[in-house]
Amino acid sequence: MRSTFLIGALWLGLSCGAWAGGDEDFLAARDAYRVGDGQRAVAYAQRLQGHVLGPYAALWELLLRLDDADEAEIRGFLNAYPDSLVGDRLRAEWLRKLGKKQNWPLFAAEYPLLVNTDTELVCYHLQARLARKDGTAFEEARRLWFTGDSLPKSCGPVFDGLADAGQLSSEETWARLRLALEQGNLSAARTVAERLPEAQQEILLDHLEAAAEMPLRFLGRLPVDLKTRVGRELTLFALYRLGRSEPAEAKARWEDIQSRFSVPEQEYLWGQLAYHAARRLHPDALRWYAKAGRLSDAQLEWKVRMALRARDWDEVLAGIQAMSDTAQLLPPWRYWKGRALKAQGKVAAANAIFAPLSTGHHFYGQLAEEELGAVIGPPAIAYKPGGDEVNAVKRLPSIQRALALYRLGMRTEATREWLWGTRNFDDRQLLAAAEVARREEWLDRSINTANRTVQLHDFALRFPAPHADLMAQYTRQTGLDDAWVYGLIRQESRFVHVARSSVGASGLMQLMPATARWVAKKLGIRDFRQSSVNEIDTNIAFGTYYLKHVLDQLDGHPVLATAAYNAGPGRAKRWRDIRPMEGAIYAETIPFNETRDYVQKVMSNAAYYAAVFGRGVNSVKARLGIVGGGDGNGE
Repeated sequence: MRSTFLIGALWLGLSCGAWAGGDEDFLAARDAYRVGDGQRAVAYAQRLQGHVLGPYAALWELLLRLDDADEAEIRGFLNAYPDSLVGDRLRAEWLRKLGKKQNWPLFAAEYPLLVNTDTELVCYHLQARLARKDGTAFEEARRLWFTGDSLPKSCGPVFDGLADAGQLSSEETWARLRLALEQGNLSAARTVAERLPEAQQEILLDHLEAAAEMPLRFLGRLPVDLKTRVGRELTLFALYRLGRSEPAEAKARWEDIQSRFSVPEQEYLWGQLAYHAARRLHPDALRWYAKAGRLSDAQLEWKVRMALRARDWDEVLAGIQAMSDTAQLLPPWRYWKGRALKAQGKVAAANAIFAPLSTGHHFYGQLAEEELGAVIGPPAIAYKPGGDEVNAVKRLPSIQRALALYRLGMRTEATREWLWGTRNFDDRQLLAAAEVARREEWLDRSINTANRTVQLHDFALRFPAPHADLMAQYTRQTGLDDAWVYGLIRQESRFVHVARSSVGASGLMQLMPATARWVAKKLGIRDFRQSSVNEIDTNIAFGTYYLKHVLDQLDGHPVLATAAYNAGPGRAKRWRDIRPMEGAIYAETIPFNETRDYVQKVMSNAAYYAAVFGRGVNSVKARLGIVGGGDGNGE
């Protein structure tokens, strides 16, 4: 067959290491696939025989006619490219076709061979198991049910099977409806509502939009009957929707009508109001939590954060102990549990938590290490891969494909191929791969790959310091700590100078257009062009100038300045308490998940960079310092 011959030729060319150099043909093949031009796709696939990226052209050509391809042809491709990302992608698309056709015997045989699955395929897999009367599929299906996310159509028959088997109660339908509403996922809520009795469904759909978009108006009119389940659920939804932005107003409205709700409903709503109030650092959040019933892990996390701001270590400990076992094992809650125990005088119990946590090379591991009396010194290089190890990794087909995609500027596709190729690497192979990426100036992959090691480490690969001369020039001019600036750039862009965020931030230091224009004006640059922000020199010059500006605005405190660089100076100020507090507590209680993670990682990075630069011992707690009091208004 034509395709079988083509696959064999492509594999032979790749295995012989032949690089045909047809980059333009490869990009044209990709375009042909995108527009569904099968004739052009075949032509380019033939021309790309022997090219390192030829397997992609062969995949695209086959995907365009997958509906008509027979099993032998598909298996021919899978056999030609064993243990490959292109093979796994073909198998996934084939499984989708098999699932839609309900060819369960063949689906069941192929699904265990898939590496990268997704929810659509998981649900087809559950359908296949239910079709052969596998009762164990019910429990997995039930776990899938309890989500506020929208799920693919393939999950519908699975849930129908649950309902038909008496495994899906009315209360569990309402439970998932609440999860969808809590996430603000009205589309998922409508889908779940289809499983309610028709009368309830009609009322819900009639008023859902108003409760979501105009909760204050909805509550003022109360167009639903609070004697009915659907009326109460819509009202609860409107109340916590209002509570996201106006917690005090929501509380006042709730107190007027809460007597008309059951005790479990009251406890549920107090938990929701407390959670939203805590995320705005509202001073009454802990008192509202006291009226709540059972809390989710997310709600408990914010209860603990508010207890940290209140310096209530008993409440911190109680909140952590109420979390699920999975949540309690996460580094933040291990660290703060240790701190709470230490505050209660239970030093031995605290140290029993800090000791294993301190082996982790991350923010909480660093803090735990300092609680034990140590501070971060220059990290020893435990392992340097040899030339043979580096070359062995570089010769792997998946790594060659990743590098080729990277050189063509296809960073997303290159990263996927890289992750596939390194997914089962041990520490030595990971460090060899990180060195390959470093030599190719693919620093974000080098960093992320080196970060994955467990026992053997090379901190020079984890914390590279490119553009040293430019950095020295601008940090001297601004008086900034170069370790801190490097730590910030590592988190902002992983040193990808062409990086561009979803909101338009550009370059190494991810400058927003308005910020770049402001800096240009301050520096007296009259012929400023926005495109110049991606130039390394300009980006570092502008970024360090702005970072120095926010540092000066915020009492010279690097934690506040770091938060301001990510979320704006106004927010960084509002997130302070009325009393001074530990920088670690300030960072932990930042309401924005992205900014909280950002600040913690930047400060962690800075300590490691200082150690790599040979600055001697470094204290993360000293860098975090004490954040002075503000107006305590929260965000």
